[in-house]
Amino acid sequence: MNEIIRLLQNHRSIRKFTNERVTSEQLDAILSAAQSASTSSNMQAYSVIGVTDKGLRDQLAVLAGNQTYVSECPLFLVWCADLHRYEQAVHRHGDAAVTGNAENFIIATVDTALAAQNAAVAAESLGLGVVYIGGLRNKPAEVSQLLDLPQLVYPVFGMCIGQPAQEPLQRPRLPREAVYHENRYIHNEAAVDAYDQTIHDYMKARTDGKVDTTWTKEMAGKAQRPREHMRAFLRTQGFEIE
Repeated sequence: MNEIIRLLQNHRSIRKFTNERVTSEQLDAILSAAQSASTSSNMQAYSVIGVTDKGLRDQLAVLAGNQTYVSECPLFLVWCADLHRYEQAVHRHGDAAVTGNAENFIIATVDTALAAQNAAVAAESLGLGVVYIGGLRNKPAEVSQLLDLPQLVYPVFGMCIGQPAQEPLQRPRLPREAVYHENRYIHNEAAVDAYDQTIHDYMKARTDGKVDTTWTKEMAGKAQRPREHMRAFLRTQGFEIE
C-alpha cells in the first residue's frame, strides 16, 4: 500500500484546531490541487470563497447551525457550484441561453465536489485537518446574500481547515458488501445489520456510553430533516429544479 492510499484511508473529520495559521504556500498548494480535479467538458463549474472577515465568519457559523468551528478554524472556504462564469463565457460568442437545467446542475455540483475533495486530500497531506460544513445549506439564501452570490451560483458546502487539536476516533464505514456490487445492484441486508452493530459500538466508545444509536436510526432521523427549502432556493438562483 502506498502513502496516498494510507492517507485516504486515514481520513477523519476535525472540528478542533490550534491557532496555527494556514500559510499562503499551503493555501496555494490546496487550491492548485483543487483546480487539478477532473471537470466535465473543462467547464470548471465551481468557485471557492475564502472567508477571512471575522464578522462574516461568525454570521456563517450561526447560519450553519451554530457550528463554532466555522468561526474558530484558521481557514474557512465556501465551495460554490458556479454556472455564472460559464454563462458569461458563452455570451462572449452570442446570445445562446444558458440554463441551470438538471444536467448543468449536476455538472456544477459534481465539479464542485471533485475539486473540494482534491483540496481536502491536499490539506491532509500537509498535516492539516478538515471538516465539511453542509450546514450552510440550512440557510442557503442568507449565505448567498452574505457572499454576494449571483444567479446560477449556490453554496454547496463549507470547509474548515487547520492544524488538528484533536485525534478523534475514525468513524467506521459501511461494509464493502453493502456498497460494491458486481454486474447488478443487490441490496445486502446482512451487511447493513452488521454495520448497525459497528456504529452502535463506535458511538458508545466515542461518547463514553452516552449515545445509544445505530446507522439506520441516524438515517431515519436525517429523513426527518430533508431541507425541503433547497428546491425553492435553487429555483430563485436560476436552477431549473422541479
